[in-house]
Amino acid sequence: MNRTGNMSILILIGLLSGLFFSSTFILNRVMSLEGGHWVWSGCLRYAYMILFLIILLSLFQGSKAPGRVFRLFFRHWKFWVIAGSIGFGGFYSLICFSADYAPGWVIATTWQLTIIATLVVLIGFGRSFPKKVWFFSFIVLSGVLLVNLSHFEISTTKELLMGGIPVLIAAFCYPIGNQLVWEAKNGNPYLPNIKNPLLENPLNKVLLLSLGSVPFWLLLVALNRPPLPSSGQLVNTALVALFSGIIATSLFLYARNRSKRASELAAVDATQSSEVIFAMVGEILILSAPLPGPIALAGIFLVFTGLALFIRFQEIAN
Repeated sequence: MNRTGNMSILILIGLLSGLFFSSTFILNRVMSLEGGHWVWSGCLRYAYMILFLIILLSLFQGSKAPGRVFRLFFRHWKFWVIAGSIGFGGFYSLICFSADYAPGWVIATTWQLTIIATLVVLIGFGRSFPKKVWFFSFIVLSGVLLVNLSHFEISTTKELLMGGIPVLIAAFCYPIGNQLVWEAKNGNPYLPNIKNPLLENPLNKVLLLSLGSVPFWLLLVALNRPPLPSSGQLVNTALVALFSGIIATSLFLYARNRSKRASELAAVDATQSSEVIFAMVGEILILSAPLPGPIALAGIFLVFTGLALFIRFQEIAN
């Protein structure tokens, strides 16, 4: 397959993952408004994910499949605890915490900073890419900001800080965790060499990172001592685990796994900006929200213009 075709497929897979990821922000906000503690919103999601993944692997790969993943985890447990704690634990705990202070669309908008954070992370790992990638990323980010401009309303400085700064940090945690796995899989001399066929399956990779985040969640529960979750929070966290944790994350990691160059990795990460658009469409269809105005439509145009530019200029090697 030529480079253009491969990039197009990667972006389509990334957009599909963005569709499922968009459910996170709405459901987390619902749980927060219902009085659910943010710690449970985070740790229950990953408890469900581990359970779901073990079941899925047993069904599709045989009853011995989870055991093979667990053995790989314990073989490099220090690495998986670090990668899982940063990429899953740190990332999602901050997202859940911010839901107590800001609406879902504000969090979704701020989360798009991960587009730029990813470029910084790639540079930190010694990866290079065309300077045009920065320009494309800022086009996508500008579009996302325009989409939310007509809805933007922060009533207090506290909401802005407590709802925004944690998401900004999370925007760096997520690509760091994912890039650690990518680097270990591709032979980074400073990391364990984990060139294992199991990592070709995104479900295995998600389970490994989820297992790695367990010590983080246990420590968080011990430090915060949250009240027991309600039945509604148990159901909603299960839905988040299925839609965002299993389906969306697997699609996203699959697209990243198929990326061969830094420019392709950046393009896949940029597709996550579509979460805001999908969330808006979902609100219109499900919650009867008003149709987007001219500014929002202009933002949507910019988002997909940026993605189209990734496809057009992807032949520039890293």
